[in-house]
Amino acid sequence: MFTDHFLDAAVRAIAAIDRSAVESTAVALAKVREKGGRLFIIGVGGSAGHASHATNDFRKICGFEAYCPTDNVSELTARINDEGWEGAFSTWLEGSRLRAEDGLLIFSVGGGSLEPPVSSNIVRAIELAKSRGATVTGIVGRNGGFTGKMADACVIIPTVDPELITPIVEGLAAVVWHLLVSHPALAKTKGHWEQIAPVGTSGQ
Repeated sequence: MFTDHFLDAAVRAIAAIDRSAVESTAVALAKVREKGGRLFIIGVGGSAGHASHATNDFRKICGFEAYCPTDNVSELTARINDEGWEGAFSTWLEGSRLRAEDGLLIFSVGGGSLEPPVSSNIVRAIELAKSRGATVTGIVGRNGGFTGKMADACVIIPTVDPELITPIVEGLAAVVWHLLVSHPALAKTKGHWEQIAPVGTSGQ
């Protein structure tokens, strides 16, 4: 049945994730925080929802000064209207005075590409970050795209079923970022249920 097929694909994708890439990403993000840098989290579509949720987690659990450009729909749509979709993130980062101490975390199914032009706003944001010496990290799918090529550390969710690329990548991206915010290198506090649930119970 389809449920078995989908869950089997998810299990196979988890098994194929490069553990060392996850560890490298945790270390790279920890260094951003140690330098007093800010973390800017970017995604498009469903990944924009991930970026917003992850911003909360990195702020609350890990103590980052973290921001998500898609959280301010008024500014985002003004920039799209006046400066175009491709430059919406890069000009937002310029307005935020992105500097070398800062970090960029990208969520994307494909990682962005120049040819064909897919998620070119992510490409432009990465180009700006690299030009300023900021740390670029990502949680992406397929072959990693532009993010995978340019990032200082990147977790790639492997394709195990060409019919389930987007749902598996977006689903497991959430697993990976929750792994990161729980990682000893990054976590400063525990989640609410981990704090109040008695040892040896799963909570409700």
